[in-house]
Amino acid sequence: MSSQLYEFHLPLAPEELLKSGGVNQYVVQEVLSIRNLPSQLKAFQAAFRAKGPLAMLEHFDTIYSILHHFRSIDPDLKEDALEFLIKVVSRHAQELPAILDDAALSVADRCAHLNVLKMNCYALIRLLESFETMTSQTGLMDLDLAGKSKKARAKSAHGFEWEEKRQPVLQLLTQLLQLDIRHLWNHSMIEEEFVSLVTGCCYRLLENPTISHQKNRPTREAITHLLGVALTRYNHMLSATVKIIQMLQHFEHLAPVLVAAVSLWATDYGMKSIVGEVVREIGQKCPLELSRDTAGAKGFAAFLTELAERIPDILMCSMCVLLDHLDGENYMMRNAVLAAMAEMVLQVLNGDQLEEAARDTRDQFLDTLQAHGHDVNSFVRSRVLQLFTRIVQQKALPLTRFQAVVALAVGRLADKSVLVCKNAIQLLASFLANNPFSCKLSDADFAGLLQKETQKLQEMRAERQTAAASAVLDPEEEWEAMLPELKSTLQQLLKLPPEEEIPEEIATTETAEVVKGRIRRLLAKANYKQAIVLTREALGHFRQSEPFSQTDPEEAEETRFLNLLGTLFKGPGASTQEKNPQGSAEIMGPGQVGCKDKPSEPQPEQSGGKDALAKQEMLVQYLQDAYSFSLKITEAIGIISKMMYENTSTVVQEVIEFFVTAFQFGVPQALLGVRRMLPLIWSKEHGVREAVLNAYRQLYLNPKGDSARAKAHVLIQNLSLLLVDASVGTIQCLQEILCEFVQKDELKPAVTQLLWERATEKVPCSPLERCSSVMLLGMMAGGKPEIVGSNLETLVNIGLDEKFPQDYRLAQQVCHAIANLSDRRKPSLGKRHPPFRLPQEHRLFEQLQEMVTKGFVHPDPLWIPFKEVAVTLIYQLAEGPEVICAQMLQGCAKQALEKIVEKSTPQGDPKETPVLSTFLLMNLLSLAGDVALQQLVHLEQAVSGELCRRRILREEQESKTKEPKEKNTSTEATMEEEMGLVGATADDTEAELIRGICEMELLGGEQVLAAFVPLLLKVCNNPGLYSNPELCAAASLTLGKFCMISATFCDSQLRLLFTMLEKSSLPILRSNIMIVIGDLAIRFPNLVDPWTPHLYARLRDPAQQVRKTAGLVMTHLILKDMVKVKGQVSEMAVLLIDPAPQIAALAKTFFNELSHKGNAIYNLLPDIISRLSDPEGGVEEQPFHIIMKQLLSYITKDKQTESLVEKLCQRFRTARTERQYRDLAYCMSQLPLTERGLRKMLDNFECFGDKLSDESIFDAFLAVVGKLRRGAKPEGKALIDEFEQKLRACHTRGLDALEELELGQGDSLKTPSARKQSSVSRHQHRASAASDNDFVTPEPRRTARRHPNTQQLVKKKKPPIVFSSDESSEEELSAEMTEDETPKKITPIRRASTRRHRS
Repeated sequence: MSSQLYEFHLPLAPEELLKSGGVNQYVVQEVLSIRNLPSQLKAFQAAFRAKGPLAMLEHFDTIYSILHHFRSIDPDLKEDALEFLIKVVSRHAQELPAILDDAALSVADRCAHLNVLKMNCYALIRLLESFETMTSQTGLMDLDLAGKSKKARAKSAHGFEWEEKRQPVLQLLTQLLQLDIRHLWNHSMIEEEFVSLVTGCCYRLLENPTISHQKNRPTREAITHLLGVALTRYNHMLSATVKIIQMLQHFEHLAPVLVAAVSLWATDYGMKSIVGEVVREIGQKCPLELSRDTAGAKGFAAFLTELAERIPDILMCSMCVLLDHLDGENYMMRNAVLAAMAEMVLQVLNGDQLEEAARDTRDQFLDTLQAHGHDVNSFVRSRVLQLFTRIVQQKALPLTRFQAVVALAVGRLADKSVLVCKNAIQLLASFLANNPFSCKLSDADFAGLLQKETQKLQEMRAERQTAAASAVLDPEEEWEAMLPELKSTLQQLLKLPPEEEIPEEIATTETAEVVKGRIRRLLAKANYKQAIVLTREALGHFRQSEPFSQTDPEEAEETRFLNLLGTLFKGPGASTQEKNPQGSAEIMGPGQVGCKDKPSEPQPEQSGGKDALAKQEMLVQYLQDAYSFSLKITEAIGIISKMMYENTSTVVQEVIEFFVTAFQFGVPQALLGVRRMLPLIWSKEHGVREAVLNAYRQLYLNPKGDSARAKAHVLIQNLSLLLVDASVGTIQCLQEILCEFVQKDELKPAVTQLLWERATEKVPCSPLERCSSVMLLGMMAGGKPEIVGSNLETLVNIGLDEKFPQDYRLAQQVCHAIANLSDRRKPSLGKRHPPFRLPQEHRLFEQLQEMVTKGFVHPDPLWIPFKEVAVTLIYQLAEGPEVICAQMLQGCAKQALEKIVEKSTPQGDPKETPVLSTFLLMNLLSLAGDVALQQLVHLEQAVSGELCRRRILREEQESKTKEPKEKNTSTEATMEEEMGLVGATADDTEAELIRGICEMELLGGEQVLAAFVPLLLKVCNNPGLYSNPELCAAASLTLGKFCMISATFCDSQLRLLFTMLEKSSLPILRSNIMIVIGDLAIRFPNLVDPWTPHLYARLRDPAQQVRKTAGLVMTHLILKDMVKVKGQVSEMAVLLIDPAPQIAALAKTFFNELSHKGNAIYNLLPDIISRLSDPEGGVEEQPFHIIMKQLLSYITKDKQTESLVEKLCQRFRTARTERQYRDLAYCMSQLPLTERGLRKMLDNFECFGDKLSDESIFDAFLAVVGKLRRGAKPEGKALIDEFEQKLRACHTRGLDALEELELGQGDSLKTPSARKQSSVSRHQHRASAASDNDFVTPEPRRTARRHPNTQQLVKKKKPPIVFSSDESSEEELSAEMTEDETPKKITPIRRASTRRHRS
C-alpha cells in the first residue's frame, strides 16, 4: 500500500490492524512467519539507513509480526527489535523539530510523518508492554529458577536486563511529546486516542506492584514526567483525575507513588488544579460506600496523608470538601483528614505572625483534633494523640491550648485501648520535654512563686488605683466643667433667706487650711450646696486668713463667691494667671513655655508604671500556667505509675521512658516512679528489662561534671539518694542493675576508686555516706567479686575493727559486701569445683565473733540485724561454721548467766527467782534462731552439694580405673545408668542422711541448739509472763526456725503456733507467725494441711498489716500448689474490696495469676458465689458486684460460660433470699454470653422466671439482652426477641403469663434443641438439688462422672488443683485446742520437685 494513500488509525486491539475498516485506512498485509522475521528485520534496518524514519511506512508489518509472535521468538531478536525501534524513534524525534518548523511542508509529507509518528509510538509502546507483561509473569513463576537471583531470572526471560531499558523508552516518549507535534494533525487538534495510547502505557506500568520498589525509582520518575507533559500540553487533566481515583481504589501500593507524582505536577509543572480535582473527587465519595470499600478507603487515606506532608499549602485550599468524611464510619478516612489538618498546622499555620484568617483556620483545625480525641474508634483517638505529639515536639501548639491538650492526654490515660494509653504517655512525655515554662517542674516551687508574685501584682494594682484617685485632671479644665452647675446652685442659695439655710458647722479646732481642704473635697464630689454654705461660714470665721481675707466687698456677691471657690479649688497660682496672663508669661524664662504646652513630668512615670504592671500581669499569668501544667503532670504521674506493671510490654516501656523524662525535668514525684520501676529488672520480657537498664543509664551513668572524678562524685551522690529508706527488695533490684553495668564495664574506674576513698575516710564524708559507699561496693562486687576479694582486709578494718560504740549499720553492710565472695553457683553448674571457703582462724571470723559477743550485752536495736548477717556470712564462707557459731552461742549464753548472777545479791531472798533483762533474753533467742536456720541451710545446700560433688568425682575416678571388659558385664546395671536411676538413688541416700541429721541430732542430745528449746517454749507458752512485744516477736520467729529443722518438733509445736496466731493481740506477732507457717507449709505440707482453714481466717484479720501478709503468704502457697484451693478462697476474693489499695492490688494479682492455671477460677466460682452471697457470712451487695465483676472477667471460654449459665440458673431453685436471687442475676449479666449460652438460659427459663417480678433481677436480664444484641447475627436476633418477650411477660404478669405466651405462639416456635433439652434440664435439676455445691468442669462430648470431694480426671499429667466446698464448710477449729481436738486428718501433698520429676 502506497504511503501517500493511507492513514494509520491507532487500534484499540492489535487484531483491528488486520481488518479493513475504512477508506485509506492502513491494514497489515501479512503476518510474517517466525522463520522470516530476522531477515525482514535486517531489510528494515537497511531501509532505515537509506530512507531514515520514513522506512517505517513500508516495514511496519515486520514490527507487527514481531509483536504478534512475541512469546515465541528468540530473546536476541526481541532485544534487536527493541534497540532498533528505539533508534528509529530517536532519529524521528531529532528530525521532527525541523520538519515542524518548515512552513512549506506539504500535506502529503505532513501525513507521512504523522503516520510514522503514530506507528513508532504504537510499536514502541506495544513492545514495552509486551516486555513488561512477560517480566511480571516470570516473577510469579519462580519454581524452576528458585536458586537464581532476581537479575538472573530477568536475564533468562529476555536475554538482557529489561529494567535498565524501560527508563530510556519512557524518556524517549517524553521527548516526543515535548515537541510541538500538534501541527501534524489537521487543525492542530491531537486525537484523543494518541494521548490515551501514551498515558495508558504509563498507567499500566504503574499497576505493577514492584513499581514502588527503590530500584524502580528512575522508572517512576520517567512516568511522572511523561504524564506531566501530557497534563500541561495535551489537556489530560480530567482523564488523569479519574484514573488516579480508580488506581487508588484498586492498587494499594500506588498511594505513595501517586502522591509523589501529583506533588511534582503541582510544583514543578504548575498544575495546582490537579490537586483540587483529585481531592474533590475523594471528597464526593459517599462515606457509606467507603465504609464497605475498605481497600479504597485505605488508598484514599494514605494518599491524603502523604499529600498533606508534601504540599500542605496547596491541599489546604481543598480541605473544605473533605470535612464530610470526619462524620463517616470509616476510621481511616477520619485519620487521614485529621493528619492533613495537623500537617497544615505544622507547616503552614505555624508561627506568631499569622494573619487573623489563618489564626482562625488553625484554631478550627486544633478544635477538630481535640474533639476527635474522644472519637468512638480507638485508632482515631490514638492517631489524634500521635498528631498532637508531633505538634508539641515542633513547638507548633499555641500556649493558650496547653492546658486543654494536657487535660485531654491525662484523660486518655484511662482509655480501654492499650494503644491510646501508650500514645497518651508519649504525648505527656513530649509536653515535658518541650514545655515552655521551666527545666524544673516542681508544683511546690511554682505555688510559692505564684503566691508571691500574685501578692505583688495586687499591691501594684492597689497603688495604681490610689494614684489614679489622687491624680486629678487639669484643675482648670475640671473647674470649667463644674462651673455651670455651680453657678446655678449658687444663684438658688443666694435667693433663699438666711434662716432657711442649713449651716455647715466649723469646729473651733479647725484651721483655715483644714476648712479649705473640706471645701475642695466637697467641690470634687459635686456637693456644691454644702461647699457654698461652708465657704460662707468660713468667710465669717477666717476673715484674717487667706484667701478669705482677699475678697473684694465691691464685687457682686455671686462673682465674689465664684472667685473664692475658684481660688480654693484651683489654687492661688491659677487665679493669678487668669488675672494676669501676660505677666505670668513674662515671669517665665525665654526657654520655657506655658503649662498647657509643656508635657507634665509624671507622664513618663505613669507609662513606666503601666509597663511594669503589664509585665507583672504577664509574669503572674505565666506562673499560673506553669503551676497548672505542673499540677496536671503530677496528676498524670499518679495515673501512669499504676500502669507500670501492665501486661503489655510496650506500655510498660513507654511508662519507663516517661518517668525518665519527668525525672530529668525535676518533677518531685518522678523519683517514686524511678524507684518503682526497679523490680521490672526481673521481667521476663527482654524489652522491659532493657528499658529499665537504659533508664538508669540515662539518669545515672551520664552525670554532668568537668572531670572524671567530678562525674563520679555526682553519680555516687545520685545512687546514694536511691538507697535512702530503700527496702530490701529495692536494694536487690539496684544490685542487679549495678552488676549488669559492672559486667559490661560501663562504670568507670574513677567511681570504684572514689567509693573506696569514701569507705576508708580518705575523703571527708558523713557516716551515712560512708555506709552507702560500702553498700554500693558490695552491689558492684556481685558483678565482679574481685572488687571486694582484693580488698578483704581493708573491708574488715573498715567495719569490723575494735572500737566502741560499734557502728553496726556499717558492719552489716561490710558483711553484705564480703558475702559476694561466696560461690553461689548451683550444684549442677559447680559440682567439679570446690566451694570458696576461708579457714576458721581467719581474722574475719574472729572479728565477727567478737563483735557479736561483745554487742550481745548492749541494748542496741541495730545489733539484731547485724548478728543475723554475721551468722549468714560465717555459714557462707567459713570452714566448719557450726563450730564458730556454737562458740558464739555459748559465749552469749555465758554472759547472760553472768548477768543473772550479778542481779541476784546475797542479801536478797534465796527463794526469789533471778531475773534476766528482756533485751538479753530477746538477743539470745534471736541468735539461737538464726544459727538454727543457717545450720539447716548449710546442711541442705552446702553439705549436700559437697557430698554430691565428691561422689561424682569418685565415680569418675572409678570409671577411669575400670577395665573396658568390666563395663559391659552387667546389662541391668547398664540399663539403670542409662535411665539415671543410679544417680537418683545416690541423691536420695544423701538426702536421707541430711534429713536424719536434722530429725535426730540437731535438736536432741547434747547439741547446742537443744539447750535452748526449753527456754524458747517457756517464753512462747507464757505470753502473760513474757509480754514484751519485741521479745514475743523474736521468740515466735525463733520457734518457727526451730520447727523448720525437724518434722517431729514441728508437729509437736504446730498447735502452739496456731494458738499464738489466733489469740495474740500483737499484729506484728500474727504477721511473723503467718510468714513462719507459710514456710512450714512448703517444708512440711502434710503437717500444715489440716490447719489450712486457720490460714484463710487471717485474711479477715482486723489489722491491715496482717491481712497483707496473709494475702502474700496464701498467694505463694496456692500458686505453688502447696495448699488446697478450697472454697475458703472466697476470703481472697474479699480482699479485692479491701480499703487498703496495696491489698486490693495484691488480690487482683493473685487472681490474674490463678486465671492462667487452666480452669481454676471457673471451678471456684460457684463456691465463691455461694459464700459471698450467704446472708450470714457474706459481703454487702455493692461489694459483691465489684468482686464478681472482676472474677467473671476471667471467664472467656464459651463452654465455661454455657456451663456456668446452666449452674447459675439451677441455683435459683435452691437460693433462699431475695438478695441471693439478685446476686445470681447480676452474675449472669456479667458473663460473656453467646447464642448457645442464650439457648441454655431459655432451656432453664423456668428456674428464674418466677423471680423476674423483682425490678433489679429484671434489669439484670435486660442487660443480658442488651449485650447479646450488640454482636448478634441476623439469625440469632429472633432468639433474642423471644427471650426478651418472655422476660417482659413474666415481669409484668408472672410465670403464668409465660404459659399463655407459649400456648399462643404454638409448637412452631419450639426448637428441636429445646425439646431435647427438657429432659436433661429436669435431670440436672434433681442432681443440683441433691448436691448444690458440687460444681465440676464437664469434659467436652463425654458424660461427666461425679465423685464426691474429688476432681475430674485430666488428660494432661499436671498436678491437679483440688477444689472442695464440702471440707471448707466444716467448723473452724478453736484457737485454744486440747490434744484431742488437734486435727488428725492427713492429706498427702507431693512436693513440687517430685511432681516435676514424674511429669
